[in-house]
Amino acid sequence: MRRLDGTTAIVTGASSGIGAATARMLAEQGARVIGGARRVERLETEVALALDVTDPESCRAFVDTAGPCDILVNAAGLALGREPFDRSSEEDERAVFETNVNGLVRMTRLVLQSSLREPGHIVNTGSIAGRWAYPNGATYIASKFAVRGFTRALREDLLGRDIRVTTVDAGLVETGFSVVRFRGDEAAAKAVYEGTRPLSADDVADAILYAVTRPTHVVVDELVLMSIDQSSGARVHRRAAD
Repeated sequence: MRRLDGTTAIVTGASSGIGAATARMLAEQGARVIGGARRVERLETEVALALDVTDPESCRAFVDTAGPCDILVNAAGLALGREPFDRSSEEDERAVFETNVNGLVRMTRLVLQSSLREPGHIVNTGSIAGRWAYPNGATYIASKFAVRGFTRALREDLLGRDIRVTTVDAGLVETGFSVVRFRGDEAAAKAVYEGTRPLSADDVADAILYAVTRPTHVVVDELVLMSIDQSSGARVHRRAAD
């Protein structure tokens, strides 16, 4: 595996879950990691900066302060609710799209315009929800389809430049994601993973690390990973309790 000594990586959503695991693994491989999150006090990166990807001014200030980088990992994201779409709310829809789509697009644009060195690498954390729909998740699913479409378009725009673009799409990952989705209901969040062997944040971070440590002429275009107990967005095998 290629070391990342001398490189600087920006990781959004780095205070928890996949973002935190990715920041840690990049640092272990030698990168100087600049972590961004709203809960800046939870960041454990070499450089910790406040970042709200839904706020254009926060993003601009973050990028200006962070300075030049070689890797951008867009890991900030969330889902809210697990009800049929006709029970959705404007507030929840706005929060999901502002974070998962507009925030990711905004951070990518700002970094490309001002601070990403070449050779550079942009990694977007997508989801299998951007490949297969499942019941009662329409807003989140739409946001991840948008991320996948944006990523493909970005590759076309950057063709000919020394900038790699990768999307990592994971299935069931046991993190605090479901706790947020179910608005703090720990029991509902736990039920998502019962009877399965879900991925961990480290599993996804390891996939991201694999992509960014390939030789610079090699692009890992898309990386899809799921638990052995999942075959698509909607199909999950659950084992009976012993």
